[in-house]
Amino acid sequence: MPNPGKPLEELKRIGSKNYREPIGEIVRVTEGTPEPMRRLEDSGLELWNSAWALGDAWISDKTDIHLLQMTCEQLDERDILRDYVLENMDAWHERAALRQLERDIASNLSSLGFTPTDRSKMGFTLAKTKSKLQELMEKNG
Repeated sequence: MPNPGKPLEELKRIGSKNYREPIGEIVRVTEGTPEPMRRLEDSGLELWNSAWALGDAWISDKTDIHLLQMTCEQLDERDILRDYVLENMDAWHERAALRQLERDIASNLSSLGFTPTDRSKMGFTLAKTKSKLQELMEKNG
């Protein structure tokens, strides 16, 4: 399995020849948080709201909404399965299913751009507002 690529922030910091400037400016794709297509429980609804708030620059209500809905439903399913596994310690089939479900959720979140590497592939970077030097100067000054 190949190593994952480094985030754009890291490539820029080390002066890599592979660094490329982000594409254009961040454009808001969706205005506000759309309603889920189907009912979500607590964890799924929390992910739904967080994804639209944090990923508002790249999550689309036209192309990504189905994958996000499915991922939120998987997160709700994970809660139920996790509770069952914790109550039934000999449920090894369910424990294996829980680990596979967690891998699927992580894969879907990656597909939606919620890792630094995936955001950099899309041309998005999250800039720091202050450098470490500025933080130290304010702290000491």
